[in-house]
Amino acid sequence: MPKNTTINLRVDSHVKEQASEILASLGLTLSEAFNLLLHQVRIVRGLPFEIKQQYPIEINDDCGSYVCEYGHIHNYKRFDFDTVEKEIASPNTKIYDNVDDMWSDLTAENNDE
Repeated sequence: MPKNTTINLRVDSHVKEQASEILASLGLTLSEAFNLLLHQVRIVRGLPFEIKQQYPIEINDDCGSYVCEYGHIHNYKRFDFDTVEKEIASPNTKIYDNVDDMWSDLTAENNDE
């Protein structure tokens, strides 16, 4: 298709510089990247990426899943309890009575490395 329209955009100069550098490392100019974006908008009939709110705090549903501060969904309902029970039953697994003892062992392991 012939390119016969000009679009003027106002953007933050720092954002433009940083984006230009990243795009250049990918072999693209800002104009080429914007053309790709517009083609994708046309093809998918919307933005070609998900826009979502990032939660600033951890949200827990009290049912085993939560959204962490980075917006990732963690679902502990899928946790494999059978594997955990087998590991606990193993004679090679050390069981701790308190967090301080466990933390001491972890710290000692890291210092040995």
